[in-house]
Amino acid sequence: MRLNWVKVIPETYTAMKAMESFLERSKLETKLKELVKLRTSQINCSEYCVELHKKEVLASGESSERIESLADWRNSFLYTPRERAALNWCESLTLIAQSGAPDAIYEEVERLFTPEEIVELTFVIITMNAWNRLSVGFRTEVGNYALPRYR
Repeated sequence: MRLNWVKVIPETYTAMKAMESFLERSKLETKLKELVKLRTSQINCSEYCVELHKKEVLASGESSERIESLADWRNSFLYTPRERAALNWCESLTLIAQSGAPDAIYEEVERLFTPEEIVELTFVIITMNAWNRLSVGFRTEVGNYALPRYR
């Protein structure tokens, strides 16, 4: 670990946790949120967050088959249209420099989610990206429990 950012400025953790607390109360399905968090962490190569969210998504009742196929969800029949739209939006926002968040992807999300759900989904994605950047940037290690759990 490079630096324990929580110890350096504890208020930063408090702010991140406040966003997580808000998102826990969102109307989005828990499984969907956990799939999106796991996929975001996979894209960002955040080993710490991938391991954490594998456990969280399993605890939400997700099957190991769907977890194992998540990185290749586009070629899998295991995901619903709503999940596919959310995962596509997730990838688009996580890789925004390459994707530019295309209208076609947003239009699919808009077709399957309410405006409130779109905002909540987007905040799940951007919050997970923030956690990933903290984990990768400060080299949080799997098994290193110096950081409090954010749930």
